[in-house]
Amino acid sequence: MALIVDIADAVVTELNAGTFSQELTAARLYRPEFDLKEMAALHVTVVPRGVEAVTVSRTSVQYDVSVDVAVQKKLSTETNAQIDPLMGLVEEIATFFRLRRLTAYPSASWLRTENEPVYSPGHLEELRQFTSVLTVTFRVVK
Repeated sequence: MALIVDIADAVVTELNAGTFSQELTAARLYRPEFDLKEMAALHVTVVPRGVEAVTVSRTSVQYDVSVDVAVQKKLSTETNAQIDPLMGLVEEIATFFRLRRLTAYPSASWLRTENEPVYSPGHLEELRQFTSVLTVTFRVVK
């Protein structure tokens, strides 16, 4: 399978084995599109994002593989009491991957995590839905 698919699957495996403040089930999708009715439940989706490859020697290549981890949930009201726990979960997931090697792909080591912007104001305003996307990058040398 493609390296980025293997890494995305390994991220899903790690998330589903992890312990977080909220129960979650992660899934890998190429198009994370859901009906708004489905969004009452928490969705954690892993989407392949990109691969950068550079030569590190005559015989090896360094791959920086990025996946997006989306945390989404429809809110009944836009209150801090509903949004703060979701912001906390996003931070927990970011911390969870920090300095981690993926069990299902042990040659992949965490490189960086980005969360910019920390949530989507447009989704909050238009859909009353919390959406935050972490971009997690792992390094593999082959």
